[in-house]
Parts: sequence; C-alpha cells; structure tokens
Amino acid sequence: MPSTVAVVISAAAEVSWCYRAGMTGDVNIAAVAAVLADPGRCRILAALGDGRALPASLLASEAGVAASTASEHLSRLVGAGLLTVERHGRHRYYRLAGPEVGDLLEALARVAPSAPVRSLREGTGAQALRFARTCYDHLAGRVGVTLMDALLERGFLEPDRHLDPLAAGDRLASSGKAIRFGLTEAGADFMEELGIDLGALPPRRPAVRYCIDWSEQRPHLAGAVGAALTTRLLDLGWIRRAERSRAVFLTDEGRSGFATVLGVDAGRVPAA
Repeated sequence: MPSTVAVVISAAAEVSWCYRAGMTGDVNIAAVAAVLADPGRCRILAALGDGRALPASLLASEAGVAASTASEHLSRLVGAGLLTVERHGRHRYYRLAGPEVGDLLEALARVAPSAPVRSLREGTGAQALRFARTCYDHLAGRVGVTLMDALLERGFLEPDRHLDPLAAGDRLASSGKAIRFGLTEAGADFMEELGIDLGALPPRRPAVRYCIDWSEQRPHLAGAVGAALTTRLLDLGWIRRAERSRAVFLTDEGRSGFATVLGVDAGRVPAA
C-alpha cells in the first residue's frame, strides 16, 4: 500500500502535468456575464438577434451610443466570441457568431425582468416582438408557438419514442432538450411540397430542435428544419421582417396560408 507521501507526490505530479498540458477547467460563466453587463452591448446583440449582418453605424444607432463607443462594444463582443465580423469594401458587418448565441439571448430573456415601457413606440415594439419575431434564424413568439402546435397536431413532428424520459433526468434542467422531436414521413412530405429541400439542410446542425419561447413559455421550432421553414415562409410572403427589429409581421397571404395549408384557425393567430 503506497505511503501518504507517495500519494501526495503522485497527485502533485498529476496536477503539474495537467497545467503544462493546458487542460481547461470549469466553464467561466462570469466572463460572458461581464460582457453582457453593459446595456449598450445588449442592445447590439438584440438588434442582431434575427441572424442578419448589420454595419457598425446602424448598430451604434440601435444601441443609442456614439460611433466610437459602438466600436469598443463591437470589439469586446467579437473578442468574447459572441459576434463575427465580415468586411465588404470599406465597411464592416457584424452578426451573431451562431445559433447558440441566439439560444443564449432567448434563455436570458426568460429570466430577465421586463423593461418599463415609457412611450407608445416602445409599447408597440414590445407587443410586436411578443406576437412574432425571429430567434436567430427561426420563427418565435405567438406565431412561432402556434406553428409548432400545428405541426405536432397534424403529425408532421413527433417525440422520439426511443428515449426514456426518466432515464436522463438531467436533460430536464436544460430547456430545449427534455424531449427530442423528429420529422415524420408525413412531415418530410409536407416540407418538400412546401418547397423545402431537406437534402440541402446543413448536415452538422440538428434537423429538429426547439426553444422554450420566452414570451409564450412554450416550445417553438428551431434547428435546421425550423430555419429552413422560416426562410420559406419569408420567400412565400407569408411573413415579412421589420426593418429595424427582430419583429416579424404576418401578412394576409400568411394568415390565409396558415389556415389552408396548416389548418390553423385565424383566431389562434390574432393580428399583431
């Protein structure tokens, strides 16, 4: 049996090896929280929440700060891995680094207190976001939740029956992973008929995921299928983006399409 001294020396040697090898420790949530602690940086992230790339000048306006301050904010956000930057000629365009950043914003919105509404414009904007918006590249809000409900009711999506929900309770601590959904054969046919090429979906991204919607507190469709479906609804003119926010408007064609194609009663998707 090894002596206490030998055990201590062995443990110290192992720690020393881990340090030299550059082994990483636990996640540093505080580092990300420090970057998000500034209201201006949060407004920049919110402006980019629909996945589009926007120039620094517009983001400065959205954040309500001077161009020099916006430049500092953008540099900090890029350095933290929350944004990426693309150069087009003399201009730089910024976008969220990926869907996981959109998931982060949506998760924070579920626990953050509501901001006070100080004007009619702010009230109208808040109502529009709750009605329909993009969560990075997929549809969210009341319309997004209604869309997922319709897909489930028509049998286009179904829970993965091979998973035992009691065997992995740790998934219940993370929204969007407690249940796995799959696209059924009827669902695949529906997507193809709607004009979505499922074979062109990015292979490394999960096809079907969901987010717990911060305003509705219920799931909306995410993943590669959710993104492709949102893009198709935009192409069909069923929804259209707001010019300077994540809000999305349901058009008359969209209201009719939801009713005829998805069987959604217009009363379930009231006007914004």
